[in-house]
Amino acid sequence: MPGLNEPSSRRVLMQGNIAAAEGAIRAGCRFFAGYPITPSSEIMVQMAKLLGSNDGRFIQMEDEIASICAVIGASGSGVKAMTATSGPGFSLMQEALGYGYFTETPMVLVNVQRAGPGTGQATHVGQGDVMQARYGTHGDVFPIALCPASVQEMYDLTIRAFNLSERFRVPTFVMADEAVGHLREPCALHGGFEIEHRNRHGEGAPFGSDAPDGVPPMPAFGDGKKLMVTGSTHNPEGFRKVDDPEIHDALVTRLMRKTEDHRGEIVEVEEFFLDDAEVAFFAYGISARTALAAARRLRKMGVRAGLLRTKTLWPFPEEAVAQLGRRVRAIVVPELNKGMFAGVCRAHAAAEVHSVTQTNGKTIEPGRLVTFVQEVLK
Repeated sequence: MPGLNEPSSRRVLMQGNIAAAEGAIRAGCRFFAGYPITPSSEIMVQMAKLLGSNDGRFIQMEDEIASICAVIGASGSGVKAMTATSGPGFSLMQEALGYGYFTETPMVLVNVQRAGPGTGQATHVGQGDVMQARYGTHGDVFPIALCPASVQEMYDLTIRAFNLSERFRVPTFVMADEAVGHLREPCALHGGFEIEHRNRHGEGAPFGSDAPDGVPPMPAFGDGKKLMVTGSTHNPEGFRKVDDPEIHDALVTRLMRKTEDHRGEIVEVEEFFLDDAEVAFFAYGISARTALAAARRLRKMGVRAGLLRTKTLWPFPEEAVAQLGRRVRAIVVPELNKGMFAGVCRAHAAAEVHSVTQTNGKTIEPGRLVTFVQEVLK
């Protein structure tokens, strides 16, 4: 059962990456495996410092493939586990992430995005991995991906990622970006969270469930259960059934429903100035901060601008975007990529959707968005 942490009023000026590590420890993470990669390395360094004094284990692996595999193994032993990386490392982890998804292994991955593709600009900001979080591994997967826009949310959403991962037995991503990861601002290291723990000792098969949420119990190795774990098609007891079409279809469908049927529990958005808005920004991460500044400037100029900010990239906030499309004349999507989420937004919004893109390794300036909206409304 979830337990409530002791509240704390401790407020500290810190970097976003450090806040993510602090949040992981607060959530109960006791294992970290990783490989240093800019701009996420501070998370790894901080976890190395914190785990030793919190009865945890830290290990630097030889590469990102080994890192994610070690995290999967640690989670199977019953502990909460995580890693952190950036674009190239995220790419290397995709095959193992598919295995983790199919074996319903809870784990958290913080991806501090940088400008890509390839090695790209290792020390500059980007938001080009948002589609990879959804479609990076092969097959039908429906992961959970959160997106912080502040140092406080690096702390809060890392804790939430662990809770969602444990609750639904699914790999969960914190899709930060370099600007937020390296930002420094006050962060309340509070403990007012209910902390989720996986159901290790429940009755039922470990890879099948008739419960409405579709989440089976997850005994750990050493708990006394007979465990068969495979990345191939398997029945509820974990035995390979690669030639059975009905078992495969039932398994993939249940894995989908674990997240898709619980959108209301997972998806989180925030509204600003939308009650009378004629034009609205739809944004995430550091670009949402730019959009909010632009909306405030436009309001002072007499333009009824608003912002729908999503804290959840996946599942995509379809209902909120559809409602927004019925309320405003136009939606403007600023992104540090070539319009990845603007395309998804168009699929769900009846209003005109305009894309503002930037891929030079710098954040978008509010003035650019102000000018763009003025042109749209002419």
